[in-house]
Amino acid sequence: MDVFQYTVIIIGGILAGIINTLAGNGSAITLTILSEMMGLPGNIANATNRIGIVGQSFTSFVVFQRKGLVDFSRTWHYLILMILGSLGGVWLALIISNEAFIEVFRFLMVFMLIVILIKPERWLRETDIHHKPSLWISIPVALLIGFYGGFIQMGMGIFFLIIMVLGAKFSIADANILKIAGVGIYTFIALAIFAFMGIVDWEAGIIIAIAQTIGGYVGAIFASNHPNANKWAHRLLIAMVIISIIQLFDLTKWIFI
Repeated sequence: MDVFQYTVIIIGGILAGIINTLAGNGSAITLTILSEMMGLPGNIANATNRIGIVGQSFTSFVVFQRKGLVDFSRTWHYLILMILGSLGGVWLALIISNEAFIEVFRFLMVFMLIVILIKPERWLRETDIHHKPSLWISIPVALLIGFYGGFIQMGMGIFFLIIMVLGAKFSIADANILKIAGVGIYTFIALAIFAFMGIVDWEAGIIIAIAQTIGGYVGAIFASNHPNANKWAHRLLIAMVIISIIQLFDLTKWIFI
């Protein structure tokens, strides 16, 4: 790789780490770098991408822990269910390509944008500690979101935030902390399985992981110190969904005509 490629990888990794910590879908950046710039096949890019996610998740979680913002007394069952669901997703990723899913994923992104834009004040409220979601809904949803994350990480953070903020009535800040913990644990397991199967490119993954870890630290410091972190996280979430829609539907040719 030349200097330009290293520069793009570092900048892209840092941005992905910040985006994943505050909102989600930073993997849209890292997967593009791994597959398009570094030329990795889809399944290897998907597996290699997990290295950076583990690094940024660990770093972000440590920052939140030191700030006294971590409390899993009401949410530990979500973590367990996500981890269990992710095992099925990892198994699926080993036997089929995730590329066909992109056709469905792009229409889901349009739906998510609509959901995020309707009544934006719902994204700026504090966690409702008295709200108790039905177990008949929360159990299968937590399993499914873990399954999706184990299969293909891209977009998982956005799905998770929509469910936890609008469904379980968490603040976006608290939902992000839970997301980071859950994603970090099941991604570590997924990475171990992918590594055992020999489909991880460690050289490419470690380079981008270092940058993502820096981004995760920056994002966590901002989220824990800035008084308007919820508002900025919501704005970033909207921006990432719009960017993803433009990318997935190849709308750039219309924008730059």
